[in-house]
Amino acid sequence: MSRDDAPVPRLSDLDMKAHRFADKAAYQKELEKLQEAILHVQQAYWHSKRRAIIVFEGWDAAGKGGAIRRLTENLDPRGAHVWPIAAPTAAEQGRHYLWRFWQRLPEPGTFAIFDRSWYGRVLVERVEGFAKPHEWRRAYDEINEFERLLADDGVRIVKLFLHLSNDEQLQRFKERLNNPYKRWKLTAEDLRNRDRRGEYEEAIDEMFARTSTGRAPWVAVPADAKWHARVAVLRQVVTALSEGVDVTPPPIDPAVKKAMEKLLK
Repeated sequence: MSRDDAPVPRLSDLDMKAHRFADKAAYQKELEKLQEAILHVQQAYWHSKRRAIIVFEGWDAAGKGGAIRRLTENLDPRGAHVWPIAAPTAAEQGRHYLWRFWQRLPEPGTFAIFDRSWYGRVLVERVEGFAKPHEWRRAYDEINEFERLLADDGVRIVKLFLHLSNDEQLQRFKERLNNPYKRWKLTAEDLRNRDRRGEYEEAIDEMFARTSTGRAPWVAVPADAKWHARVAVLRQVVTALSEGVDVTPPPIDPAVKKAMEKLLK
């Protein structure tokens, strides 16, 4: 698929009230089915030494952590690594912004899951002025080339953006403020970013338009309904990583089978 063939989502096109589950039982049933499916995909990647990168971006309080937790809940931890990405360290700031991500790429047979990513250069760094205009403008081509190199080397890339409406985000901020076990999640930076929502919306749509490629298309997930978002994320990851991949279990090693049969006699 060429870059021109890649789907390009837009925030304004998303149906934020779609696909709500009738009850928890229906949600749990679908979730468990998809969790079993992603485990089979992981096992196939492990045996065939394939690699995958799963990128999570989204608004503050959009549920990225919850979605990642459901995605990884049944996976073998030896084959999946979650990288929470915060502000670069002093050592990282002295290098090209992609350098720290090169250090976190998946080994053969594994998944690398990024809770925020290199797209910070064209989102928060752009809007908050941490990157100069000429730096974030050139980053679109740099990111496309980075992902092209990875895809050409056999890495499967899944990119997910969790979209939260303005009203729902405010409700989740209130919930965090009033819950002593969630207050740590609410920061002054979250509130400052909310005040610049219009600028972020513009940056997000431009990010979609300029970096949704055939190798690594963006998928925007409506996240006002947490159950829907978690299931949609899992379904998308299973579909994207299964395409063209044999996920059936490999046959047993004949030598192992023979030795086991001898042992059981």
